[in-house]
Amino acid sequence: MATVGIVGLGLLGSAVAARLIRAGESVVGHDVVAERGAALARLGGTAASSLEAVVAAAEVVCTILPTPAAVEEVLLGPRGVVGLGRAGQTVMQMSTISPALTERLAATLHARGLVFLDCPVSGTSGMVAAGSGLFLAGGDAAAIARCRPLLESVLPRVVAVGRAGQASLLKLVANLLVGLHSAAAAEALELARRGGLDLDLALEVLTASAAGSRMLEVRGPLVVRGEFPPQMKLDLFLKDLRLIREAADAAGARVPLTDAATRLYAAARDAGHGGEDLAVVARVIADGAGAADYPTGR
Repeated sequence: MATVGIVGLGLLGSAVAARLIRAGESVVGHDVVAERGAALARLGGTAASSLEAVVAAAEVVCTILPTPAAVEEVLLGPRGVVGLGRAGQTVMQMSTISPALTERLAATLHARGLVFLDCPVSGTSGMVAAGSGLFLAGGDAAAIARCRPLLESVLPRVVAVGRAGQASLLKLVANLLVGLHSAAAAEALELARRGGLDLDLALEVLTASAAGSRMLEVRGPLVVRGEFPPQMKLDLFLKDLRLIREAADAAGARVPLTDAATRLYAAARDAGHGGEDLAVVARVIADGAGAADYPTGR
């Protein structure tokens, strides 16, 4: 049993850590927010005081951080894993970052003798906590095979995508649909609300019909209740939308629906909802100024 290090214990990092501990793995983690380390200790993991302590204790180091800049600093910074790690140590990068940055991380860490895997998670923190969702894995096929049992102790499905960078690109493609489907679910339920339909009944019918989607299942209930506790914070998802636009530009792909959805999500952030779940876009759809009359609970 390897000791698994987790750098970043936010919503997703804490869900991954909990799944690993439940599977009997030894977990050591660090976060700049001290309470998150204390929460890990309450689950049965070990809170580390620094990145250095995580790298020293763990055979496998997982980064689950909110921004590409944070990932780059932790892995390539002057006090980062690239200098702290030891030959043969495995680094699994699970954050949503750009394919270009992923490729650069892979090349730099490989040159220093570390094993790098591109392993973003497809699924909200709530889904991961329940054992739903999947890992996308890019990198050396033998390394993926060696790490598959560990990844499967968190989520039952691990899909090998190809070289490092390709898993990150596929994650962005998936998040494109997450953004569009979540906004579409909010728009559909707003029409149902304005038309006087019973929202619980409408959601039940839509979920079971040809209109059903995973995001309707996950975020439809939030929209119906008018309550948006974060599974994916809107602020962080806007970062993903920016990465999607950059990837689309690099590939020469047009994403007009994504551009329209981005404007809606940005309006929700500007109205003060950045810390809520991205389903809070329903408030802007209800009223372009921020939906002051939107229901705040049922």
